[in-house]
Amino acid sequence: MKFLSSLLIAFLVTTTIAAQKSEYTSLLISDSLKQNANAVVRLDQTDINISTQRNMNIKQKRIVTVLNEKGQEAINAYEYYNKKTTVANIQATVFDAFGNEIKKIKRKDFRDQCVADGGTVFSDSRLFFLDYTPIQYPFTIVYDSEIETSTTAFIPQWLPLNEYQVSVEKSILNVNYPEGLGFKKMEFNFSNFKINKTIDTSTQLSYVATNILAQKQEDYSPAYSVFPKVMMGLELFHLEGVDGNAKSWKEYGQWYSDKILTGTIELPEETKTKIKNLVGDEKDPIKKAAIVYKYLQEKSRYVSIQVGIGGWKPMLANDVDRLGYGDCKALSNYTRALLKAVDVPSYNTLLFGDRNKHDIQSDFVSMQGNHMILSIPNGDDYVFLECTSQDVPFGYQANFTDDRNVLIIKPDGGEIVKTKNYENKDNAQISKGNYSIDDNGEFYGKIAIVSQGSQYGQKYRLENTQPTEREKKYKEYWDNINNLKIDKITFLNEKEKVSFTENAEISAVNYGTISNNKMIFILDAFNQSSGGVKRIRNRKNPFEIQRGYYDNDEIAIALPTGFSIESMPNNFELNTKFGEYKTEIIKRDATTLTYKRSILIKKGLYKNTEYDDYRLFMEQISKNDNAKMILTKNQ
Repeated sequence: MKFLSSLLIAFLVTTTIAAQKSEYTSLLISDSLKQNANAVVRLDQTDINISTQRNMNIKQKRIVTVLNEKGQEAINAYEYYNKKTTVANIQATVFDAFGNEIKKIKRKDFRDQCVADGGTVFSDSRLFFLDYTPIQYPFTIVYDSEIETSTTAFIPQWLPLNEYQVSVEKSILNVNYPEGLGFKKMEFNFSNFKINKTIDTSTQLSYVATNILAQKQEDYSPAYSVFPKVMMGLELFHLEGVDGNAKSWKEYGQWYSDKILTGTIELPEETKTKIKNLVGDEKDPIKKAAIVYKYLQEKSRYVSIQVGIGGWKPMLANDVDRLGYGDCKALSNYTRALLKAVDVPSYNTLLFGDRNKHDIQSDFVSMQGNHMILSIPNGDDYVFLECTSQDVPFGYQANFTDDRNVLIIKPDGGEIVKTKNYENKDNAQISKGNYSIDDNGEFYGKIAIVSQGSQYGQKYRLENTQPTEREKKYKEYWDNINNLKIDKITFLNEKEKVSFTENAEISAVNYGTISNNKMIFILDAFNQSSGGVKRIRNRKNPFEIQRGYYDNDEIAIALPTGFSIESMPNNFELNTKFGEYKTEIIKRDATTLTYKRSILIKKGLYKNTEYDDYRLFMEQISKNDNAKMILTKNQ
């Protein structure tokens, strides 16, 4: 009997251990969740408890099975902390493919380092993060953390899925909050995912998302708008020592102006006098601002400074004046102080700075943005200044702060406005040049390329690159020309016009291929489209062209003597909803041609079903750009 009891106990213990192990085995993951996935999130549970305006506790449990090396990034085992935010708990356990425990990782085993990039001068923020190198794949990590913070201005967004090639078995959000603080939420992109709101009361909110399949990365997918998310915020919040109010943008802006910016723009009298002397008798506010901006660019440099009120309170203008450096907030605020000295009004402006256009969510009042610029009233509009750059032209915005909703902070409140939109034809590249081909097929060419709008932003820094890097860039740009030699490059940067000119002289041997008394070469030498739009079968997402552009080329071509034209490309024209394309070849005489080419690509958000039409449009352009000329040697 004792033997049977012992056997039963042993069986139960073994079964219990096996059950515990099997919970983390990768063998239990369904095939559908493994498809297209580098990792599978087995559970991602976030519990947020806001007890008062000045206290928030966040617990997280994340169980991730990493299927291959690319899935490592899905672990997301890290926590930021500073003087106002403490990490109460952080730990992890690693299991092998069969659910056997490999390693326990305690707090002391996490890496602890300062949050600082190469340009950071001061930082009071630190980071715990897991630095684990696996022995083999797949493996599973169980990660637990808990933080305590007095900062309630930033409630973490719930992102049940936030990256491609990762699937999710279950994601849970639980939020508890007191009445009277004005808790609010906004849901995005729920329709295509299995997400249920299980609780929504005056003090609680809960969601559960299940079986979200891995999403393939699709080229041209709209930025920031594919994955589901929930934004959350409080009307009455706390930001490291300062109580705040975000009931409306007007009230929020007034709070920011009164509590964060007040007392930050005092300048030495000596500096005020210097600025007034520089401006002289100029009366026009925008022309005054241009003079001040030039002074700023010559005097200061950008560094990252992550101290103060959550990185939101700028350094004092006095300190920036003395030290000659600052971050985006400090330099914007310093410029505001300089402009005030010459009676030009300006306003600190919050936004998301990114090459991908990213709006402040205008219908959700909350702390948003990652960057600050300066706005100067100009009639019914504004001139926007990027104060961190020492070389960008006055008022230029393309490619980082253009065409997006921003929040202007005025003394009487906040205002949402749209920054400058560079239309398709504003983003122009106008080229004029010539080339000749001799009877051995050698190529000699000269071209002047004038870039404006967003294309200016892609080019103007070329003049400050090293010669080897510059040559590499041009060989990549003209990779259609074999044996390319860059003979000479000069630049003209006209900042007032926001126009950048590249003057290039290039040559190449064997551009024309000679065989059986014939010479063959591609007519469009200087501006060929690769047509590299990837084929995507059963595309799921809409696609977006964020910035349109316009290219116009006119090239004179001198053909070799002793050859006659056997065939040349036909004139060609395309007109679609995505853009326009046109080529024209004018025969001046037996050895002289003029080649004209123009292409207009229109920005826009297009349906997923239109993607193949766009791909075919670009393929047709590429095919025509690669059309060949055939010459026959005279007998």
